[in-house]
Amino acid sequence: GSRIWSNNNKFVFLGDARFYVYPQSTYGLGTNSNIKNEDPMRYDLFRFSEVVLRQVTGNFYLGAGYKLMQHWNISHKGPLDGAPSDYEAYGASSHTTSSGLSANALFDSRDNSVNASKGFYAAIQYYDYLKFLGSNSGWRSLVIDIRKYYRFPESSNNVIAFWSYDWLTLSGRPPYLDLPSTSWDTYSTTGRGYIQSRFRGAQMLYLETEYRFNLTRNGLIGGVVFLNGQTFSSVPGSKLEKIQPGYGPGLRIKLSKASKTNLDIDYGFGQQGS
Repeated sequence: GSRIWSNNNKFVFLGDARFYVYPQSTYGLGTNSNIKNEDPMRYDLFRFSEVVLRQVTGNFYLGAGYKLMQHWNISHKGPLDGAPSDYEAYGASSHTTSSGLSANALFDSRDNSVNASKGFYAAIQYYDYLKFLGSNSGWRSLVIDIRKYYRFPESSNNVIAFWSYDWLTLSGRPPYLDLPSTSWDTYSTTGRGYIQSRFRGAQMLYLETEYRFNLTRNGLIGGVVFLNGQTFSSVPGSKLEKIQPGYGPGLRIKLSKASKTNLDIDYGFGQQGS
């Protein structure tokens, strides 16, 4: 992923390009799915997106972009416990393409985009995947990403951070592997305490809070504790299911005082022994 700012911050260029040869299980749809329903999968993935945002005023930007998600060589064994396969019921395919345009809005008043201690961030991303651009089907989605940071206590360097990440299918029927899923946000950071792809569905609501504090006086080593909750629906048109919590501690090792870049080491816990 890339985030490039032009002179005087007039433009922001957000890029993402990756290629995976990926063995990864799916566990069915919705947050009521059981970890025993593991369905081993393999696939190849190419994902590319580029967004250009222009400053409208102050910390507010508007822009547009393009996104491509292509999966091929998709295969699966079926649930290990012999249960019916949500993947087959939804619509199995060996090759899928989602290609579409995006409209984007961004507000960013954080004091540091790498490791914020105060400020507010909000990004709204609307995607329209179109058949004439190569998509298997036409469908639309919306991502709302909101973050807020406070010093707590105010006189200290400790920070409490809040994050809401809502990923919604507005209409149509996305390919199974393009549905909202745990840890499939841009930087794979949602759902600490659960393996990537543990939950999947047409709608995703996610909320997390993290408390950050120094363990050494010079700030070289810090600690965090975090708590999150996620809920997914199943197929498009179904209701949200139960909230699955995740929680845990982490260490932060300062790599650069100038940029406040950290090495992060977290250990998360979830339900069903996750």
